[in-house]
Amino acid sequence: MGASCVKNEVSEDQVEEFLVANPDFLESYVTRNVDQETLECWLIDRQKVAHSRKSSLSRWKYGSGSDTRKNMLQELAKSLQRNSQEGSVMWELALCISSAVSADSFTLYLCNRNTDELQRYVANNNTNNSNSSSTEKIGVVEPRIYSMSEGLTMASYAGQRRGPIRLSRAEAEARFPEGLGENPESRNALHILCHPIIRADGDLAGVVELHRVNVGTPFYTEDEEVVNSYVIWGGIALHYAELNAVMNKQKKLNDFLLNVVKSIFQDMVSMDTLIKKVMNYAQKLVDADRASLFLLDNKNKELYARLFDMGGGQDLVLNQDANTKEPAKEIRFSIGTGIAGQVAATGQVLNISDAYADERFNRAVDQVTGYHTKSILCMPVFIRATVIGVVQMVNKRSGGFTKEDEEAFQTFAVYCGLALHHAKLYDKIRRSEQKFKVALEVLSYHNTCHDNEFITFKAHGVPSNVLGLDDYYFVSMSVDDNLKVHYTLYMFIDLFGLSRFDSDHLYRFVLTVRKNYRRVPYHNWTHGFAVANSMYCILKKSNAFRPLECLALFVGCLCHDLDHRGRSNKFMLDSSSPLASIYTTSTMEHHHFNQTVTILQQEGHNIFSKLSSEEYKQALGNIKHCILATDLALFFPNKARLFDLVQREAFSWTVPDHRLLIEAIAMTAADLCASTKAWDAQVETVRVIFEEFYEQGDLEKQAGRTPIPMMDRDKKDEQAASQVGFLSGICVPCYSLLEKLVPESEPLLAGVQRNLERWTEIAAEKKALREARELKEAEEQQGAQPVVEAGTKENVKVEEVEEKAEQEIPTVLITNGPSTPDISPNSSRPGSRSSQKARTQSSEENQEGGDDDGGDARNDDYEDNGGGDDDDGDGDGEKSETGSESKKKGMTTPRTSTPVPVNGNSSSEITNGVKS
Repeated sequence: MGASCVKNEVSEDQVEEFLVANPDFLESYVTRNVDQETLECWLIDRQKVAHSRKSSLSRWKYGSGSDTRKNMLQELAKSLQRNSQEGSVMWELALCISSAVSADSFTLYLCNRNTDELQRYVANNNTNNSNSSSTEKIGVVEPRIYSMSEGLTMASYAGQRRGPIRLSRAEAEARFPEGLGENPESRNALHILCHPIIRADGDLAGVVELHRVNVGTPFYTEDEEVVNSYVIWGGIALHYAELNAVMNKQKKLNDFLLNVVKSIFQDMVSMDTLIKKVMNYAQKLVDADRASLFLLDNKNKELYARLFDMGGGQDLVLNQDANTKEPAKEIRFSIGTGIAGQVAATGQVLNISDAYADERFNRAVDQVTGYHTKSILCMPVFIRATVIGVVQMVNKRSGGFTKEDEEAFQTFAVYCGLALHHAKLYDKIRRSEQKFKVALEVLSYHNTCHDNEFITFKAHGVPSNVLGLDDYYFVSMSVDDNLKVHYTLYMFIDLFGLSRFDSDHLYRFVLTVRKNYRRVPYHNWTHGFAVANSMYCILKKSNAFRPLECLALFVGCLCHDLDHRGRSNKFMLDSSSPLASIYTTSTMEHHHFNQTVTILQQEGHNIFSKLSSEEYKQALGNIKHCILATDLALFFPNKARLFDLVQREAFSWTVPDHRLLIEAIAMTAADLCASTKAWDAQVETVRVIFEEFYEQGDLEKQAGRTPIPMMDRDKKDEQAASQVGFLSGICVPCYSLLEKLVPESEPLLAGVQRNLERWTEIAAEKKALREARELKEAEEQQGAQPVVEAGTKENVKVEEVEEKAEQEIPTVLITNGPSTPDISPNSSRPGSRSSQKARTQSSEENQEGGDDDGGDARNDDYEDNGGGDDDDGDGDGEKSETGSESKKKGMTTPRTSTPVPVNGNSSSEITNGVKS
């Protein structure tokens, strides 16, 4: 081709013309080939030739102003860490905005959330210009209020319409006739820009008013955009500042509640001291100048207060007379009078910004205290939905009380009520404790043996021997109460000796135990002695238990019904007895043990004082176990466990748990020993027991409850049937199980079996009598002749059945009024040794065929049957021949034992020579 390329020269004018004619090409080329740094350099050069405006949207988005914005926002974030108060955060935001748009000055207005009004905010020690950096100062809100509802000023109008407004002085503006209001910062301003500051939830936080004083520097649309961008970031900062403030308030409140809880549960203080602590912190919680607490006097329908804050940061002190420095008279006023009275009457919170403008305000309190009240936050204090007082905060130091103050104070008031209630309870408990000490001292004096008793009994000494005391058939009802004390001392010394026991302590202990048994029909001192005597026989005749176990068993039996009220555990629960609230299970048994410990703790009564600490602890533990075992509710599970061990031949005396089970069964056996005594003694015991039952039944009827038949006085005919059920269901299984493990207790089983047979016959005869009477009444109603239905016993006439039944039933079971037995030692009453001797002679005569009463006749029938049960289980009845004689003699005369000397080798010691 050979042609050479000719380079055409293009002038600058041609290029410029081309770019002007093709702007899309220029934009496309710059976008594809020019980086951002080059663009920023071009923009910097452009600023050099531009007009004097320093802020534009382009500079905000892409220009060098991004670094300035970044630095300002970093400073704003730092200020949040130093001070997160809303006013301080908005002040810092206004400083950043003023600097970004090169404003000469600014004014910040805060919006009151409660009133929706604007108030000018001024930082302390701040010159209020864009070059100021004093951001750590806490500002104040001026009292001047600008209503947004009216929109008379430029700031209030901007806040009302939630949008920016630009204005120059030369422009007349009828929308806000008051212009910039009474704002000293705006006097020289020629150009103004107002912009609202909106929270994240859309509520108005405030309005920033920016000023320029130079004629040629008005605010433009780009300035609005810059301010808006800052406000967006500032709204986010304000949101987190509010969250931080809420967290700080919550932490402060939590710390307060923790202090209140500590005051309640750690520092048990008086009411006045607690009020001082609570009110001091309440002042700080809502930044109040003063605090007062008025308590409610329900009797006089008044509010009263003795504690007032002296102001000036001083702690709460008692209201004092200025001259005497002594507590002045309480301030009292009627419910319904004044702000506090209204709150007490209505139970509603009152937040009053101007107290003297409120007609409900009681100026009398100010007149007495010499204080001028401005704002009041008054809140009721509740306990169980009842007003017990009113807490009143007076004169918030920074403006009026806010909604947040109300919420925090309301939470505080709940704990304040708890604290006051707890303090009242503590004072009440403290007074009750003092009363209890006095009552305990009085009761201790009257329930403890006196020195003259101790001297008298010690002078008589302990019997050298007591014939028949170790016999299972010994009857305690015939023994005088004073003689029982000597017999108890004899039994204790015979079992344990005195080498490890103080005799004076033993005397006092036994005498005090006797005094602590109540005079109820059955569960009295006589019963306690009888149970101890029965256990004495078991321990004396067997070697089953260890020394400390013997000690616990005997003392447990002696004390097992201390302070018994003659009422069952169920009655205590049903009647909401104070004892039932203390001991929910085995109520009376726990009380009996507690009384035992109380006696042991009395001076001069601790019979265990010479035991080692380990022995003392073990003895008390065993005594508790033994006394609780007398609760028949525990007998059934104990019996079931022990019976299972015996059936499986798994019982072992070396296993502690097994030993505890046999101790429990032995305690029940001793407690029910009356069921094993001779028939006359058994009948008398049943009469006394049922009299106690009937007294409880009467009380249950008075309370509107239906007693069980056994405790119903109107169902006396069912006594025999009740005894049959009791002996067959509880006593016989108990003594049968005890006899298998402690064979020496066999006479107890024999005695209860004899009595069961007698009660069974009586119950059958009473049933036949009842059926005959019912049949007779039915036939009389039909006009027929009264004859016994064919198939009944012997088919005899009704009159013959009645005659025989009346002869067989003991007199004490069919008489309405209980007779008072003669319990003198020489009495011939049933159960005494003299009467037993007489019955022995009569029984010997009856063996030849004589029959002086129905009871002896049935006894002869029992003997003719070969002695009753076949105990060895082989069915041949060989064991019963000799057993029959012993049972017969045991029923008529008590066996005697060889006299046992009090002191000597035969006496058992707790550690030296005790039966092991």
